[in-house]
Amino acid sequence: MIKTNVDHLEASYSGRGLDKQTAQKYQAAHGYNAIPETSENPLVGILKGMWGSTPWLLEAAMILELLLGKGTQAFFVFALLLFSAVDGEIQESRAKKAVGTLHRQLSVTARLLRDGEWQYQSAKWLVPDDIVRVHAGDIIPADLEIIAGTVEVDEATLTGESKAILKEKGAALYSAATVIHGEAIGKVTKIGVNSTYGKTAELSRTEEAPGRLQKLLFNIVRYLAYVDVVLAVILVIAAVFRGTAWQELLPFLVILFIATIPISMPSSFTVANSLEAKNLTQEKVLVTGLTGIQEAASMDVLLIDKTGTITNNQPKVGQIKVFGQFSAQQILQLALTATDETAVDTVSVALVKAAATNHLVPFKRTKFTVFDPATKTAKASFVDNGQTQVVILGSPNIIAASVVLQPNLEHEVTTLASRGARVLAVALQTAKQAEIVGLIELVDQPRADAITSIKAVQDRGVRVMMLTGDTSYTAQTIAEQVGIGSRIGTLTDAKSDPLSFDGFADVYPQDKLAIVKKLQELGMVVGMTGDGVNDAPALQRADVGIAVASATDIAKSAAKIILTRSTLADIVKVIDGGHRVYRRMMTWTITKLSRTAQLAALLTLGFVFAGFFPVSLNLIVFIVIMNDCVTLTLGTDRAWPTSIPEHWDLGQLGKIAGIFAVSWVVVGLAMFWYYLEVAQLSNGRISTLMFVYLIYSAMTTIIMTRTRDHFWEYAPSKSVGWVVLLDIILATIMAITGFVTPQVSWLWVLTVVIIVIVATLILDWVKMQYYKKTGI
Repeated sequence: MIKTNVDHLEASYSGRGLDKQTAQKYQAAHGYNAIPETSENPLVGILKGMWGSTPWLLEAAMILELLLGKGTQAFFVFALLLFSAVDGEIQESRAKKAVGTLHRQLSVTARLLRDGEWQYQSAKWLVPDDIVRVHAGDIIPADLEIIAGTVEVDEATLTGESKAILKEKGAALYSAATVIHGEAIGKVTKIGVNSTYGKTAELSRTEEAPGRLQKLLFNIVRYLAYVDVVLAVILVIAAVFRGTAWQELLPFLVILFIATIPISMPSSFTVANSLEAKNLTQEKVLVTGLTGIQEAASMDVLLIDKTGTITNNQPKVGQIKVFGQFSAQQILQLALTATDETAVDTVSVALVKAAATNHLVPFKRTKFTVFDPATKTAKASFVDNGQTQVVILGSPNIIAASVVLQPNLEHEVTTLASRGARVLAVALQTAKQAEIVGLIELVDQPRADAITSIKAVQDRGVRVMMLTGDTSYTAQTIAEQVGIGSRIGTLTDAKSDPLSFDGFADVYPQDKLAIVKKLQELGMVVGMTGDGVNDAPALQRADVGIAVASATDIAKSAAKIILTRSTLADIVKVIDGGHRVYRRMMTWTITKLSRTAQLAALLTLGFVFAGFFPVSLNLIVFIVIMNDCVTLTLGTDRAWPTSIPEHWDLGQLGKIAGIFAVSWVVVGLAMFWYYLEVAQLSNGRISTLMFVYLIYSAMTTIIMTRTRDHFWEYAPSKSVGWVVLLDIILATIMAITGFVTPQVSWLWVLTVVIIVIVATLILDWVKMQYYKKTGI
């Protein structure tokens, strides 16, 4: 519970609110103002994993195998389906646990009246009949009935339509709607699950559309399916010429398509993203949208606020410039009169502290309009010596457009702003005229880590651009101090040629959305920091929306990343996390392409040239499962951030995957020919040796593709290393002991080992040359 000063609207309310005992009684009767988290039975999750396009294909294959009388193959297909569903449920549970911190840390705070004291408490303690005050930027914490004040709210979470709706005394305010303008006092009518919308949990969004990386990899799988169709046509033509029965060919066609299905892809993504989400949570960075992590790796431009991100966001009142017959204390008293004393924003706090130091109190207000980000002003009416006057507090440029200007106003503003200070203008409107009577300097120094953090972001290939509502003089001074640059433009510049500038001044919060859209139209992947209610649309639109520590509830709900500390250094951690996800998924992509093409080509060409498939159906299912076991662990692999944004070239990835696939196919066909024509081994023993070869080559491909250097220079994670080793051991044991496959001698297996090692060393050198040439 935090007690604070009382503002004009609160002071006008004569009630005392609920007492502690009554509130506790209501709490026991109605419970918490929250939506209970539901936990799904793991069995239900597994069954859901068996429903969908990919599971349907596996289930169709299983039924087909049963109809053809191949019970063993049907059992292995079922094992593959069950493995995918169980693993998917395990990884989904881990992901929920990784980001579950949000449900505990990201909660709505309400300002309520209890025992005659206005105070801040977590919204979960609200009960019916509580008296609550809401103002611009708040998410309404429960269903309320307005008893004083007027607000405009956005009920998009209820209606799906985002528009301002005026609410006056007697009107209902619904849980999870957002206050756009104004302030009001209301009585709580419904809470938690009984509220109209029951959306307190909406703050912790975890559902989102797939990121561009998922879309890219789904395209890759689609291309692999095209390859399968071509190879299937070749197999059918060859079977017709050879007179092969369709009952013999069909199971292999089914297995060929099964080998292409990205069984491990959803789980691999979940592991890779949730692992970084967990790491970031430990670093006090909250992740509400997992795709925000991977998009950070592609970020070209980062739009950042000056206040709170670059500066300390702890402004103090500095010089006070006076015009006319006023004193500095009178200017400060006028500013205090137009300040919401209950607000926790840093400007209000700075003015209240300065006034308290000088033992000043505000004039008795007859009307008060709190600071509105849309107009950059606050207004208060008061009576002095029988005359009604209005004090206006806000941006000098905005106020100057509607009042009488002082002759040296621009010079004084420039002088203060050139030191990097934020400047507030104080205007006084009487019956005769409105004029600026003073300027207040708010001194807020750049953070100690601002220069190094901005450089760290820039070193990763991300261009940092500053947005601020301050004057261009203030913006230019701060931007130069922290290494962003000196080219400061206007909103018009931002809408026409934003990349020619280092930042933009005199920007309204609602203008940020237009800037984000313009940069995206230019092909940029855009990150943005924000804190206010008007920042929410831009945060939602940005590829990487980042809410800073002081952000309002609505800004946090719109962002994918939430900082709990006001430092750019945490943004660097998000970018690095994104690079690690991309690197892991690049390994997945190359190995998926090469291994699938290798297996499909060997099966097809082996049948065309020899009249039988080089690997049996049972062993193909084993290959799919064993390969996917490794790729599942790639999400935990060690990876490194790069110094440039990750914009994948699918053509380049396809080429390196093709190099691996063609090389392994050539080696495999040579071995197949030798076993068949020279050694004259039985079809069963050839199948065993080709199975061992495919497993060994797949494991070394994974180890090679995960690093640009020699594969032995950058060790994999323990999970990847152990699963690779276990796959190799299992394949070796199966071959030597004859488990589910004809037995071969250890000398034949040793020969395969030697061949794969030699080929791996050669391919590793080829890979390094290709990576150096292409830079991927």
